[in-house]
Amino acid sequence: MNDPNGTSDGKIRWGILGTGFIAGLQTQDLIENGFTVQAVGSRNVESSRQFSEKFDIPAAHESYEALVADPNVDVVYIATPHTYHHAHALLALNAGKHVLVEKPFTINAREAQDVVTLAEAKGLVALEAMWSRFLPHMVRLREIINDGTLGEVRKIVASHNQNLPKDPAHRLNDPALGGGALLDLGVYPVSFAFDILGTPETIRASASMTATGVDRQTAAIFEYGGGQQAIVDCELDAASANRAMVIGTEGWVDIESTWYNPTPFTVHAVDGSVVERYEQPVTSRGMQYQAAELERLVGEGVTAGTILPPSETVAVMAAMDEIRRQIGLSYSADATPDGVLND
Repeated sequence: MNDPNGTSDGKIRWGILGTGFIAGLQTQDLIENGFTVQAVGSRNVESSRQFSEKFDIPAAHESYEALVADPNVDVVYIATPHTYHHAHALLALNAGKHVLVEKPFTINAREAQDVVTLAEAKGLVALEAMWSRFLPHMVRLREIINDGTLGEVRKIVASHNQNLPKDPAHRLNDPALGGGALLDLGVYPVSFAFDILGTPETIRASASMTATGVDRQTAAIFEYGGGQQAIVDCELDAASANRAMVIGTEGWVDIESTWYNPTPFTVHAVDGSVVERYEQPVTSRGMQYQAAELERLVGEGVTAGTILPPSETVAVMAAMDEIRRQIGLSYSADATPDGVLND
């Protein structure tokens, strides 16, 4: 089905749900690495047609419903705004399609669990498109940690700060569309902390808010039973180098800018000497690796892998729910069907 280089034999057929910027990036990486992109769907038929012409996709559907009903589509990549991920994932799963769902997977853990539960019931793959998890440098990083090169990992430090549009009407600044730094940017370092240290015992968070009521910048400390810590932060109106570190008793890893993209890292011993310098060129943008993982799962007939199992996706969303609770950021999707907000 696929190989560690993120390529495909093209037998599994992809449908693209949504035609925005991220959908274009993923589609380009799929095509460049041998994946079969069979169809695209949009609420706007002209947008669908333009997207299909740009990427030479055979079928352009005039609705999401038509896309998921296409018998020539096996997997649906969902790239609509955050607030629609839940509904669109359920739509595709109920049509019998596997799904790769853009991060954040949903707005909250309750929605994430809905998707995961339905996928499990139907024997389908529901994979979060946290592309950094599947990149070669992250695979190598986990090997180094598991080999004991760093000794006992004590601390994770990771930032994701960008200078993004400040227009109050932009979706990033709109609470009705799940705006704010945490869901768009903070999900990367939060997921990274889970990848290396697992689920924290306690979380302490702080934030500054925009005039529109979403988080402008957020920082959190994750604390673990063994005394380990993860320090994560994000900001949407000021950029930084966006480096990350993994610190252990026998050494540390410095992941260069931008740590969640394909990038080099250096392993240092406690005396500062270089143990390993990791550099591996990556073709395309690197989003093909998450697609290759989904095809691997489908080919093996399993619904969960070890790199990012669905249960961990739900746990990451629960951690971000707790951060939002502490900083006072809520969305309409947090309400239960009777209109009561979940605490």
